[in-house]
Amino acid sequence: MPPLIVTDSSYQFVPPHEGNLWPRLLSWYAMRLMKSRFGITELEIRDADKLASLVANGDGILLAPNHCRTSDSLVLQGLSRKIGQPFFVMASSHLFRGSRFMKWVLRRTGAFSVYREGLDRQALDTAIDILVKGKRPLVVFPEGALSQSNDRLNALMDGVSFIARTAARKLEKQSAEPRRQVYMVPIAIRFLFVGDLKQTVSPMLEEIERRLSWRTQSDLPLVERIYKVGNALLGLKETEYLGNPQPGDIAQRLQGLIDQLLCPLETEWLKGRKNESVINRVKELRRVIVPDMIDHAHDSKPLTQTELDRRWRQLEDMELAQTLSLYPKEYIASKPTVDRILETVERMAENLSGQEQAHGPMKVIVQIGDPFPVTAKRDRSGTGDPILNGLETQLTSMLAGLSDESRMHEDTAR
Repeated sequence: MPPLIVTDSSYQFVPPHEGNLWPRLLSWYAMRLMKSRFGITELEIRDADKLASLVANGDGILLAPNHCRTSDSLVLQGLSRKIGQPFFVMASSHLFRGSRFMKWVLRRTGAFSVYREGLDRQALDTAIDILVKGKRPLVVFPEGALSQSNDRLNALMDGVSFIARTAARKLEKQSAEPRRQVYMVPIAIRFLFVGDLKQTVSPMLEEIERRLSWRTQSDLPLVERIYKVGNALLGLKETEYLGNPQPGDIAQRLQGLIDQLLCPLETEWLKGRKNESVINRVKELRRVIVPDMIDHAHDSKPLTQTELDRRWRQLEDMELAQTLSLYPKEYIASKPTVDRILETVERMAENLSGQEQAHGPMKVIVQIGDPFPVTAKRDRSGTGDPILNGLETQLTSMLAGLSDESRMHEDTAR
């Protein structure tokens, strides 16, 4: 997974560019980059017509896709081209802190920054204003982080429902005719690997085995080989943090190591408060740990170097915990598709090398769900947030259906 990035520079909001020319020109570049950088050779958009009436009416459209790969934003440029409508995109602030060229490109494609370490009022107000005006659809990834598992959703963040509901409340107060509404639109993005699986994953596994000082395990069936490597990598981390590899199945050991990493931090910083979702647990910890690290140089009582070093170590532990949480229980064993196998090996290789892994050729399907109107007032008669419930139900259902299009892997080699 991408690192949990912290920089020592103060955050400054980056607004989106609002012109229409650059998004249309750069969408062509995005299509080329999808193929050259991420190996995406085919893009299929399904049910794009569901957006036509909403666009024509000028409704506030919040597009809420699942987020399993870094190329998701590029993929959505294909949808933008399909409906002939540029998007605004809420994007993590660290993406704007790279090269000036990347910042320029992001802004020109309609992206604007959001500071995830605290309440970013400018980003929220910008998102709400986009929906109220209804000039373009707004893209917000409701998971808040890469899942790296196309068949699984991370817990959805409540920010997406806050933005939509606040915009609906503002629209309700307007008397302009015809009446417009805010709509939530679930979007399922599904990657299908269409190449030779063994030819693609074998070099990655060989590199991992080499780093483990092993002989190449190519005589093993592919799935067995992956589990053997994964068990070894987990054992190394358990030895580092717990002294030795732990008993139990992989899921139990993963959860045990995650809690060993996070529980002491939650005791120190959150008085022991623990959220069920690991991503939410990490997010809450970062909200209290990171701000002082960013602002310490400008503070009248800056953090000492010893304290800064301590917090950096804590952030590294949190990054590892979140990384471990992105290995779903029995992900390959329950359904050994070529896509689940590739995702898992890519993730192991990325975690070990620190380099993003992307292999093609890939076919990508973008499935548009059923738009549903957002009410200004939350219905509290049921359990949970109705907006998040409806969004999660549709995304889960669409991804489950699309997963059936993934090829099953049959490994008979010995």
